[in-house]
Amino acid sequence: MIDKLIKYLGYFTAIIVAVLVLLVVYDATARYLFSTGSIALQELEWHLFDVIILFGIAYTLRENAHVRVDIFYASYSQKTKALLNIISSLFFILPFSVLIIYIGIDFVAMSFTQNEASSNPGGLEYRYLVKALLPLSFLFLSLQALSDAKTNFTTWKSL
Repeated sequence: MIDKLIKYLGYFTAIIVAVLVLLVVYDATARYLFSTGSIALQELEWHLFDVIILFGIAYTLRENAHVRVDIFYASYSQKTKALLNIISSLFFILPFSVLIIYIGIDFVAMSFTQNEASSNPGGLEYRYLVKALLPLSFLFLSLQALSDAKTNFTTWKSL
């Protein structure tokens, strides 16, 4: 079920990439051909970029496309790879994610309490919504790390 959720999160992120591309094309066209622009649209571009990066983390882990030292990893046996994946999920990804979630919740709460908005005139309001992506994305990453650890443990036991 977690894998399916993260798969759909990846599809959602792909749609956001398409929306961002269209928004950038529109913004650049308006700015350079018609000498108009919008601070809110430029900030929206950054916010969509945040969505792509933060939600893409869990999807990248699901697809096993994250960065690692493949020059060594490629030569390991399946059992060793599974063990390394279990260790990295449980002792690196999960603790780091829990820390980010813990700190991020206070970060979002403070932003919400202050009703934080853009400091630019004409900028976007409700900045806490964008900041809420941080703990949410690491929650998704934690779920995917647990799913991977379970899958790799099953693989490791069977080899």
